[in-house]
Amino acid sequence: MERLDKFLCSLGLATRSQVKNILKAGRVTVDGVPEGDGSRKIDPLSQDIALDGESLCKVDRVVLMLNKPEGYVTATEDARERTVMELIPKEYAHRKLRPVGRLDKATEGLLLFTDDGDLLHRLISPKKEVAKIYYARHEGTAGAEDVAAFRAGLTLADGTRCLPAELEPLGPGESRITLREGKYHQVRRMMASRGMHVNYLERQQEGELTLGNLQRGQVRLLTEEEVASLEGK
Repeated sequence: MERLDKFLCSLGLATRSQVKNILKAGRVTVDGVPEGDGSRKIDPLSQDIALDGESLCKVDRVVLMLNKPEGYVTATEDARERTVMELIPKEYAHRKLRPVGRLDKATEGLLLFTDDGDLLHRLISPKKEVAKIYYARHEGTAGAEDVAAFRAGLTLADGTRCLPAELEPLGPGESRITLREGKYHQVRRMMASRGMHVNYLERQQEGELTLGNLQRGQVRLLTEEEVASLEGK
């Protein structure tokens, strides 16, 4: 966060005295609202600062990571349920963010958001093959036949065909699963097809991104380098 007047001066648009006059004239807006107080703290990475209607922000897009807690549905709005959008800080409200893919209500962990439509569609496309890694606690214990079945590509009871995936047994009732697509309740349905009902599920990694020390319910902004790694650049 930094002062609005300091931010404007740092762009070399005007001197400090000129910036005061510019603000007083109502020529500067913050998230579309005129702002004349130069001492206001702003965040150029998450807010739209404009002069005479022209954006001064250096960020063309925003990509956020949320460590999703259970109990929230992945939707932009829902009349009956709490949505993941309620966990996004208010300073990002103007960015028109959308979830990248979906985690069901009971599933926790890594969930991305972006206001870049092209990036969103690239990341959710199975053709991009962005690996998503999950930790599951479940009934039973995965064995060699289950690992082989995942590797071959499962066909679920309703005829849904799944791409080859990786199942790594971690011990009795625990497994790590790696997918490169995101069908409806896919991990739970794949495990159930092998007789292993999932009791707890967390997405821990997407591409090279991990939750790191991001606490449950917290959000952070990705760097352009992190976004580039998702895009395979």
